[in-house]
Parts: sequence; structure tokens; C-alpha cells
Amino acid sequence: MEETGGASAYGASLAGGGFDFYKFVRQPQTIVRLLSWIFAMVVFACITTEGYINSPHSAEAKCIFNQNDSACHYAVGIGVIAFLACVAFLVLDVYLPFMSNAQERKYAVMADLGFSGAWTFLWFVCFCLLASQWGHTHNVTGIPEDAARATVAFSFFSIATWGILAYYALGRYRRGVNEVTIPTYTEPPLDPHSPYPATYIPTSYNPTTYTPTTYTAYPSSVPDMHQQPPFTASPQPQGDVAYQPPNY
Repeated sequence: MEETGGASAYGASLAGGGFDFYKFVRQPQTIVRLLSWIFAMVVFACITTEGYINSPHSAEAKCIFNQNDSACHYAVGIGVIAFLACVAFLVLDVYLPFMSNAQERKYAVMADLGFSGAWTFLWFVCFCLLASQWGHTHNVTGIPEDAARATVAFSFFSIATWGILAYYALGRYRRGVNEVTIPTYTEPPLDPHSPYPATYIPTSYNPTTYTPTTYTAYPSSVPDMHQQPPFTASPQPQGDVAYQPPNY
């Protein structure tokens, strides 16, 4: 399924959403796959119903493409497998959005890419084989020519539809690889008007060495105003110096 917006992986939105049937059937890939389913049904239906006739001289039925049974068998085999594959891939397209594992989605898209590419080539071979054998069919008496031409024409149309499916699958694979490799989280841009930075990185602390301040002594010639006087003995009390304390 193709998604144009939102988170996605390999062309499908992330698991968890509901299934929208109308959106699914309107997608180009679904329409082309349905056309491939119809074209394949027309090819093998024309051959199985009108692709074998018997000549008037033989009871054995032969392929209408130059009586080459291998050409009819090849076209029927390619058509039946393509018919069943279209049904299987339609179911896978419905189930793909509900796959929560991106690796499983990758395998589903790779299977679609590989099968679509292979069947584009096989339908090309089928068209070349049927066109060549029909060109060599000279006796067309009793042969349903409309059925033969329809088989050749729808084989050619199938080349185009399966080629488109391969192109869509390749685009889904490339987008899925790019979406898975992109990181899911990125840092928000810095706001130049914000007063605070988005992240704070502390600066490294470098301790500084303390250097004590040296002082210069005053010169000796300057008198010290705060210098205390020299020590002197306590003065003698004034008065009668001859007084002696009594002896008891």
C-alpha cells in the first residue's frame, strides 16, 4: 500500500491503524494488480476453453498455435500462477500495514519485487512464443481466431501490468530502506530567543595557588606613634616617706 504522509516503513503506515477498504481499492498498485489478475484469467481461460481443436483426420486435440502443445501449456501455466499470485499479493497488501516488524515488511516487499520482475520477463517470453507460433499457423480452418488473438494481446498487456507492479515494488523497497536508516530522533534546534541554553555544560574547575602578600617594613627613621613607653617601676607614694608600718 502506498502512503504519502506520516511515519511509514516500506510504503505502509506504521502498525496500529485501521484498514480503509475504499482507500485501498483506489490505490494505483491495487488497480494494476487487479488488471493483472483479469489479464491472466483471460489468457488461461481462452486456451483451456478454445485453445485445443482436433483436425478432421484425427481425434486428438492439438493446440491452435501451430499445433504446438508446449506453447499452450506454457501460457496456461504462466496464467494460472499469475492469477493465484495476484490473489496472494492482494491479501499481502491488506495485511502489510498490520505488520509491526519492519524486517517482515522488507521480506514482503522483496518477494513482490522479485515475483513481479520474474513474471514480467516470463510474460514477455509467453507473448513472443504465442505470437511466433500464431504467425506460423497457416491453416486456420476451424480455429477460433478471436480466442487466439485475445490470448496474444492479453499476454502483451500482462507484460506492461507486471512491469508496473515491479516498478511500484522497487519504489517501496527504496523508500523503506531510506526510512529505516534515518534515525528516529533528532535533537531540536536551538531557540535563539530562549533565555536558557538547551544544554548546560559545566566549565572545568582549575584551582589557583594562593600567594600571600608581602609587606614592606616601615623605615627605622620614622618614629612609631603607637609605640608604648618603656617600662618603669611604680612610683613611690607621695607624702611621709619616713612612715613605717607598725610591727605587731
